[in-house]
Amino acid sequence: MDDLNKEQEKSEPIEETTSTENKEILREVKKDVKIEGSEGKNNLAEKEEEIKQETKIEDVQKEEPEEKKIEPPVIVNKSKEGSFKPIVFIMIASMAIALFWDKIPFIKDSVHFVLDPSAGTLLNWNATWGMILIVLIISLFTTLVQKYATDQKALKELRKEQKILQAEMKKYKEHPEKMAELSKKQFAFLPKTFKLTSRAMMFTGIPFILFFRWFNDFFSAFEVELVFLGFLSWFWFYLIFTMIFSTIFRKVFKVV
Repeated sequence: MDDLNKEQEKSEPIEETTSTENKEILREVKKDVKIEGSEGKNNLAEKEEEIKQETKIEDVQKEEPEEKKIEPPVIVNKSKEGSFKPIVFIMIASMAIALFWDKIPFIKDSVHFVLDPSAGTLLNWNATWGMILIVLIISLFTTLVQKYATDQKALKELRKEQKILQAEMKKYKEHPEKMAELSKKQFAFLPKTFKLTSRAMMFTGIPFILFFRWFNDFFSAFEVELVFLGFLSWFWFYLIFTMIFSTIFRKVFKVV
């Protein structure tokens, strides 16, 4: 009987960490121990072991962090939500300008009338520095349009959610099913991002197409191909310096 009492005393702390339901089970089992003797004692030990295992599972479930719910942000400014229509329009306009540039003199002559005395004068003064100034102005204009024509708050929230999603994907990279679910969520962000950023193209798409056609006409007029920095064509020079200036302006004006 003393051994039985000692065994019961050892089992007392378990009640403090178990649920109310488990405590009731222990009390019933201890009653059985008093009645059934050694058989009840064995039954008590088995029940205590079961309850320990259940308690461990409950503790793990409590400690496991809740999965963050990742959803695309709600658009605050509906006027800056954007759509796919500008993309379609720009594509059609690009093909039309490329097709009718030489066939309809009005388009070509109008663009040359505006750009020959402005951008053309800069390039005739100094090709390299003139091109740098032109690219700088274009990059500044593009950055300002992106800042004020798009919903920057929604874009920031979208980028924030994408970073959280990327962190989740790193965390579950060893779980194929979870990775497939997260990848599906990641693809869901793409059309939303595209729509938010596409609105700026309504203001910049057509002017850039006309500018590029004019650049091609201007540099094609030289008998010897004009190169910048000794080895770059006008296209690659424009592309590289646009990336440089755009990166600087985006940081200065805090554009997403």
